[in-house]
Amino acid sequence: MATVDIDLPHVKDHDHDPHHHGPAKGIGRWLFTTNHKDIGSMYLIFSLCMFLIGGLMALIIRAELFQPGLQLVEPEFFNQMTTMHGLIMVFGAVMPAFVGLANWMIPMMIGAPDMALPRMNNWSFWILPFAFLILLSSLFMEGGAPNFGWTFYAPLSTTYGPPSTTYFIFGVHIMGISSIMGAINIIATILNLRAPGMTLMKMPLFVWTWLITAFLLIAVMPVLAGVVTMMLMDIHFGTSFFNAAGGGDPVLFQHIFWFFGHPEVYIMILPAFGIISEIIPTFARKRLFGYPSMVYAVASIALLSFIVWAHHMFTVGMPLVGEVFFMFATMLIAVPTGVKVFNWVATMFRGSMTFETPMLFALAFVVLFTIGGFSGLMLAIAPVDFQYHDTYFVVAHFHYVLVPGAVFGIMAGVYYWLPKWTGHVLNESLGKFHFWMSFVGVNITFFPMHFVGLAGMPRRIPDYALQFADFNSIASVGAFIFGLSQLIFVYNIIHNARVGEKATAQVWDGAHGLEWTVPSPAPYHTFSTPPKVD
Repeated sequence: MATVDIDLPHVKDHDHDPHHHGPAKGIGRWLFTTNHKDIGSMYLIFSLCMFLIGGLMALIIRAELFQPGLQLVEPEFFNQMTTMHGLIMVFGAVMPAFVGLANWMIPMMIGAPDMALPRMNNWSFWILPFAFLILLSSLFMEGGAPNFGWTFYAPLSTTYGPPSTTYFIFGVHIMGISSIMGAINIIATILNLRAPGMTLMKMPLFVWTWLITAFLLIAVMPVLAGVVTMMLMDIHFGTSFFNAAGGGDPVLFQHIFWFFGHPEVYIMILPAFGIISEIIPTFARKRLFGYPSMVYAVASIALLSFIVWAHHMFTVGMPLVGEVFFMFATMLIAVPTGVKVFNWVATMFRGSMTFETPMLFALAFVVLFTIGGFSGLMLAIAPVDFQYHDTYFVVAHFHYVLVPGAVFGIMAGVYYWLPKWTGHVLNESLGKFHFWMSFVGVNITFFPMHFVGLAGMPRRIPDYALQFADFNSIASVGAFIFGLSQLIFVYNIIHNARVGEKATAQVWDGAHGLEWTVPSPAPYHTFSTPPKVD
């Protein structure tokens, strides 16, 4: 396999049973399916829809900020857009996309016939659309949608939030249930259904990153559920968890939220690390450099993510010893991340590299994610964070981590595996056009934000001083370039599903692993008899 540091496994025995029943017909296939490929496809389509809705909200934000002064929308609606954009992108676009890729690929990569808990798999998907319908419906309620930022800090959300806050809390609970069920399913599948001979240290890196991510989800989703339940109590049942007037503490909300929120950041990036670790060895035509160290680095990042949460809170008046601890803990997490970047570069070094679309996205991921990591180290330094905190510098940092990081990782994975799903080779010219438009758009959008942030422009404001105008107009132009380029992506996917040159089983010269031993498109039921891995 592309990601093992031992002899590549050979598939001795797999059987695609022609008499095994295929998919049901009509709408029933999608409502009642327990097939991991169908459910993976539904997650990916749902994620794409949410990505486009969240992107539209981002374009409303950037259109308003194109010039100083109030242009298009009221400040209240602007605040609703910033809140909804963040919530939809995090919980509706990035996380379901990674779960969709996991559903599609993990059983094929480990030689399993399906996910371990197929009915729960169906349920974990189908409650998601309802969660987001509840969230989106709040836009049409009296008082409008949540307007307090995607971090929904109390007492801003509990005392001053609109009536729709209760619906938002309900939606978050349902999303959390979906995530926990999906995570249990992934762990059960990886630990119990691996093909004979596939030890843990022979698993592809994508499978490893998801195993660790699933444990993170199970650990932190109940924390999110707890904090929104405390919000619900404060709003409706007279408690004062976060209300200082009743003896509560608003800073307690931040501690609980970020104890969930910081591991959540790694939940959104670790699967992307796995995807990139599959793609780079394929197109460098080399084995992944330092496979064991990559596994240990992912595990270290996951463990350290639990002890760095308060670096989001340097300005709340923490004791000095607390600031020093969280500063050094945050810097420490850069070490395993640096190990991964070094290993990717070492894999490419003197490789026989080619630059197909998945590889272009992977290379952009490595370069731009590293820039996001460096600005994260700047934010980790407590004394200077007082200057950066709540400015556009923070917006630039986390978008460099999440857009060229998580989103480019997802796109790289889709371009890499789509021929295996559809049986058609992708249109490389369109793919490369999409890549370059996205690459240019992302940098024009988010790089100027570093400068306006350092100059002191606060985030989440619909209007700003004249000295920030030039960089803001540049960022808005970049946002529209990036947004429009995603229409090429959508067209390419739809076009690919129907037409295009037939794909071989291996698809990419240099790809290794069990998923490349089955025909393209992959049969509805992949492994009736488990393959044997040497």
